[in-house]
Amino acid sequence: MRPARALIDLQALRHNYRLARELTGAKALAVVKADAYGHGAVRCALALEPEADGFAVACIEEALELRAAGIKAPVLLLEGFFEASELALIVEHDLWCVVHSQWQLEAIEKTPLRKPLTAWLKMDTGMHRVGLHPKDYHDAYQRLLASGKVARIVLMSHFARADELDAAATEQQVAVFEAARLGLSAECSLRNSPAVLGWPNIKSDWVRPGIMLYGATPFEVGQAEAARLQPVMTLQSRIIGVRELPAGEPVGYGARFVSPRPTRVGVVAMGYADGYPRQAPTGTPVVVAGKRTQLIGRVSMDMLCVDLTEVPEATLGSPVELWGKQVLASDVAIQAGTIPYQIFCNLKRVPLDYIGD
Repeated sequence: MRPARALIDLQALRHNYRLARELTGAKALAVVKADAYGHGAVRCALALEPEADGFAVACIEEALELRAAGIKAPVLLLEGFFEASELALIVEHDLWCVVHSQWQLEAIEKTPLRKPLTAWLKMDTGMHRVGLHPKDYHDAYQRLLASGKVARIVLMSHFARADELDAAATEQQVAVFEAARLGLSAECSLRNSPAVLGWPNIKSDWVRPGIMLYGATPFEVGQAEAARLQPVMTLQSRIIGVRELPAGEPVGYGARFVSPRPTRVGVVAMGYADGYPRQAPTGTPVVVAGKRTQLIGRVSMDMLCVDLTEVPEATLGSPVELWGKQVLASDVAIQAGTIPYQIFCNLKRVPLDYIGD
């Protein structure tokens, strides 16, 4: 059996959720969209449900998967609904729904509903992706109440640059939000993972931890609270081939690496078809047989090569950690010119094994 796999530590997941609660004193929706960032939405939600205040997903398909697995906690649709016909399912399955546009507001007003919704009313405070304009926010709030279709409203927005700890944009967005919601009596939700970790003074009755749940930092620089996170996923495989090369020999497609000295090369059953980033360059860290070494040459579809010259104990079958507790996913992402969100979400073909139930 091919040895590539991803080990998912559910105890670490619970630790990270509790950290979000500890840092904010707020209620927390665990964000499990995109199959829990590649970690398996159902298993992660089941592990968190005994203590989670609720979950957040992108769309109704993801929410229905959780309901089908027996998840009874609140589930928020972060993108709301895409067609008015979804409203009946939202009510039937007792889902919470973001309202971020005028057409969604109008659809709620016009659609007969069996019982009132919980709506999260989203304001565009500067992200300029989705959300109601601040000048329209009061009116939208009053229309939702007047419709008789909404039992509860939570006020929300989303930060564009909270992962930049020295940027003024986050405080500017908060100022826009506070000014526009003045006089509205409702709970609010502003803080995502970087805001939970790095912006302690922002008031938020609900927080939405995403990437931090999975133990990866959202920051490109060191940050004290992010250092308390525990990696949840360990991407593992084994050495499936070893060869000795003299100096001056190329390794892999395109001869991107040429051995500068006699080099012991290990071949690992892991490639971009598994989700390991193809753009990861020579020098990207990897741990073999408990020792830190590096990737060499170009990543192939099913295999990659590592330098075993300084790991003489490594041989056929030696364990390899591509990222996890010894090699942080954020370090691999930086080397590959991407972010840990993407390398987690790109994971495929690799079976997920769970510990810490």
